[in-house]
Amino acid sequence: MAIDRRKVLLFSSAAALRFLLFSAFPLLPDLLTGRAEISTPVTSFKRLQEGLFLYTHNVSPYDGGVFYQAPLFLPLFALIPSSIFSIVTALLYIFADLVCAESVIRIADSGVARSSHLFSSPRKDKHWDSLAVGAAFLFNPFTIATCLARPTSIFSNCAILYAIASAVQQKNSRAMLAMALAAYLSLYPALLLPPLILLCHDQISRKDGSKPSLPSSSIKFSLSFFGSLAWLMLMSYMVTGQSWEFLQSTYGVHLLLPDLTPNVGLWWYFFIEMFDSFREFFLGVFWLHLMGYVGGLSFRLRTQPLFVLTTLIGLFAIFQPYPSIADASLYFAFLPLYSHIFPLMRYTFFAMATILYATLLGPAFYYLWIYAGSGNANFFYAITLVWSLGLSIVVGECLFAVLRDEWEFERPEMKGKDVRRI
Repeated sequence: MAIDRRKVLLFSSAAALRFLLFSAFPLLPDLLTGRAEISTPVTSFKRLQEGLFLYTHNVSPYDGGVFYQAPLFLPLFALIPSSIFSIVTALLYIFADLVCAESVIRIADSGVARSSHLFSSPRKDKHWDSLAVGAAFLFNPFTIATCLARPTSIFSNCAILYAIASAVQQKNSRAMLAMALAAYLSLYPALLLPPLILLCHDQISRKDGSKPSLPSSSIKFSLSFFGSLAWLMLMSYMVTGQSWEFLQSTYGVHLLLPDLTPNVGLWWYFFIEMFDSFREFFLGVFWLHLMGYVGGLSFRLRTQPLFVLTTLIGLFAIFQPYPSIADASLYFAFLPLYSHIFPLMRYTFFAMATILYATLLGPAFYYLWIYAGSGNANFFYAITLVWSLGLSIVVGECLFAVLRDEWEFERPEMKGKDVRRI
């Protein structure tokens, strides 16, 4: 098997950069771990360490109301000796980033973003090299900062990318197992199951030339997904001393939002100001809003299930209960796959400027509120609104560009003409 020297150089450079930052700036990881933009109550590495301390001292990690993460993290990190804990965890997170990059490269090599089973873009020849797509992910500042901060969301992102990479390669069992792992770790990836099933179904049809029944494929893949998820739950039940208390702390925190620690999302401030009598109603409204995108996008963009997955990941980075820049970095990993539609986007500069503006001022506003005491919660929430606006523009622009590309494929005579709203 020939070795791709460019890939080896890319991966070694990315790993060396991360290891250099870990070793040359030993205080930087702890600094980033405490940042609200990167760590959330359900992904924080500090909270994982607290839960690990309780677990190794034979105390339930869920008793203190601090640890909200999946139980299987505990035996994994408990295997690491305390004397080399920092270096091993650094290597583990670097390896996770490289696995993510390899998955992105495989998705790019498949060409599904440009030409799926039911749709082939007229601009499919204009695309980035797969290694350029991988480099865009590995050297994204958000990706690097996330790796240094060591939130557990990296493992969810890794599972999502591996699931999609397996789906485009017709490795459907692996895809369902990986997506079940992602849902087990973070809950919200379960909403990615419908478009993932469509992607697996289309890839089977594309490879074999047959037309398997979509309902039968959906049942088969759903059974595989839920079977894998049940197996993970059973393992968690055994790890926690044959107790189901982890369900309330791990998944109930997503559904009921008991921890209102500030983050870059839209939920925390809204529910701080919410009267208790309306809390359950608006929790239902917010979750219905999040779930509502799945059916609509899967139906409208049935011919491009990979783009449905991409768009949903972008929407989840905005509207899920506890988002962070790790979720945004996952969405940005998929955008270079659609470089062929970049010329169709209209407000790219405004979107990028908005995101850059929020990225630079977010830490400053948080400092003014928490440390300097010269501001209040409105300062930080205002900049998170700007951040969400920037991401919303990017998601909307990508959606417009894909629909425009599809429209020009159906009506070639309209290529290059302005779209007018009637």
